[in-house]
Amino acid sequence: MIDVNLLGLLYCTHAALPILGEQGSGHIVNISSVAGRFANFGSAVYNLTKFGVNAFSEALRQEVAPANVKVTVIEPGFVTTELQGHNTHPMVLETIERMRDEIGEPLAADDIAQAILYSVAAPDRVAVNEMLVRPAGQRR
Repeated sequence: MIDVNLLGLLYCTHAALPILGEQGSGHIVNISSVAGRFANFGSAVYNLTKFGVNAFSEALRQEVAPANVKVTVIEPGFVTTELQGHNTHPMVLETIERMRDEIGEPLAADDIAQAILYSVAAPDRVAVNEMLVRPAGQRR
């Protein structure tokens, strides 16, 4: 989780920044989670990585703004993905099912793609720095 959510993000950003700086503009979009704002029992490492994505994105935004590079962090709530199928821990599975029952219809991957498109299609004068996207029925 740390390798993908934090180190992967760092390595990709490190590779992209020289190119964006050379061309004098660009846009980095990082994917975090509602879990980057609210910690939950049983999700400590996931919360750690997503809080880290949020903090990194905000600091990076401040650092690259003078180079005309925008940074957006998208924070999805409950999204139906194949990730849920990879979990085997009974407590995690129970939490997923409880959330699904409470929320009703979760987000789809296309909902997140639309959020990304909105942020990158904004006029040059507009920087969408952070976007929290939840299913309508999600309380937290």
